[in-house]
Amino acid sequence: MGLELSALHWIYVVFIALIIGFMVKRRDTTLICIIGIFLLALVATGSLASSISGIFNSFIFAITELMSTILIISIIVAMSTVLTKSGINDVMIAPFAKFIKNPALAFWIIGIIMMIISWFFWPSPAVALLGAVLLPVALRAGLPALGVAMAMNLFGHGIALSGDFIIQAAPKLTADAASIPVGDVIAASIPLVITMGVVTTLSAFILLKRDMKLGRIKATENVGIVQDQAESEELLTLVQKKFFAVFIPLAFLLDVVALSILKLQGGDATALVGGTAVFILLILSLFAHKQQGLEKSTAYLIQGFQFGFKVFGPVIPIAAFFYLGDSGFNQIIGDYLPKTSLGIVNDLGAALAAAVPLTKEIAAVTLTGIGAITGLDGSGFSGISLAGSVAKLFGTAIGSGTATLTALGQITAIWVGGGTPPSTKNIPCVYRKTQKSTACINSVGPLIIPSAYSR
Repeated sequence: MGLELSALHWIYVVFIALIIGFMVKRRDTTLICIIGIFLLALVATGSLASSISGIFNSFIFAITELMSTILIISIIVAMSTVLTKSGINDVMIAPFAKFIKNPALAFWIIGIIMMIISWFFWPSPAVALLGAVLLPVALRAGLPALGVAMAMNLFGHGIALSGDFIIQAAPKLTADAASIPVGDVIAASIPLVITMGVVTTLSAFILLKRDMKLGRIKATENVGIVQDQAESEELLTLVQKKFFAVFIPLAFLLDVVALSILKLQGGDATALVGGTAVFILLILSLFAHKQQGLEKSTAYLIQGFQFGFKVFGPVIPIAAFFYLGDSGFNQIIGDYLPKTSLGIVNDLGAALAAAVPLTKEIAAVTLTGIGAITGLDGSGFSGISLAGSVAKLFGTAIGSGTATLTALGQITAIWVGGGTPPSTKNIPCVYRKTQKSTACINSVGPLIIPSAYSR
């Protein structure tokens, strides 16, 4: 290929293997990524001081690249907190309750509403916005609490989060790691998300109906959704709640129209949705808290930023390492790669293509496996930079399909890590109230009750 792999290339390969190994063991990879960054900088520059500085500079680079994503998630969560606290979410969701007449309608209506809300508000805030209102209705219609949790997870943390077509946080991470436009990842993910969504939701519904028929799962009304947020307060009149319940969806619907007409993607789409959320947050804070509106709006933003950095804290070191695989290397460490190098990942892809005959099938199976492995830690987001980087490597090796492989890795990582399997730690929890305790009910028995805002 005209380029002999250097020590930097081999160090990068070794640390990719180490990161995958630690993820298989469900261990944190932050330390491994930091050591990898340090060694790459040390071998490249030969300077201890530059190597230590490289760790910090890589974090700065990663945060800069991810800031728009962190910001939009933080603002959305802040706005969702106001909706929940003021009770607007109850008024927004209540009209759908009258259509829930039986268990089948309850499953599909809750799922579809969860998916739509998750596209705009992200799944974890959507749990709080939706669950407390529709769960009692679903239970009265005969759908077990487990069925509600299944619908909310599959449509929210599964379909909506793995595609993330509106906020575009997930495709931003994977596209950056693969060095391709966000729009390419989104376009490639659409048929994959549809296939995954149809197969999983239909299978879950059929199995749920079977277990209900056999009496293995029974409905009960003595169940609720765990929320650690403040209870709804009488901050607005019913007329004001109804007005905002119509105004807020209409505002985001206009955003969708603008995205389509103006053909906005990536950062431009994120900025439009984020700006709309900021205005809604400020307006609701002023209406709900009157004289304290200015201070409360700041308090809600602080809550949102705490959530955003809690979610992306583990992502930053991993992203910092994988940004070194492409153009980030020169910006973080300097121009130390061989003159003929096209970037560490591109060089490795070309070397792999020359050494091993690869096929699209092998690449697809490999990305599916890597995506699933990265999701084993229960996050869903922490490892998708790895999926994007490996997708670029294989796409370079086979000469095409980088966007599809990137989308495939993104989807499998988020479906495994996003809360859809019953054993992951972030599954939204439904619980049974008793006189002495509160037990979480799901398909694997009692669990520690997580926060509704765990991710």
